[in-house]
Amino acid sequence: MSLLPGQKHPTPTPGFGDRVFYETLLRQRPDSAMAQQWCVDYGVLSVDEAEKVYNICLKRKGKLKVLSSPSPPPKKKKTKAKVIKEETDGPDLQVSGGDGIGRVVL
Repeated sequence: MSLLPGQKHPTPTPGFGDRVFYETLLRQRPDSAMAQQWCVDYGVLSVDEAEKVYNICLKRKGKLKVLSSPSPPPKKKKTKAKVIKEETDGPDLQVSGGDGIGRVVL
């Protein structure tokens, strides 16, 4: 059994519900990415059509290899960590919002 371009799974029988759904969807909406991908994955297309649709799927995923020089990856910008100093009200007092929360004095 030879696999078609992009085929990953065994071809289901013609009466299989998923196959009927995706083949019908592809006939009604040839630009449907979902139908194209399923039909390629399960090998339900003719050889010529499978090659054409498989290339469309690769382009969509950005995995189609082009015979041009590859562009270098974008350089990452280095960021410096900022140091935040705590505020103080005086020599021995620190500002904090959590002192005494939930405490009741009678």
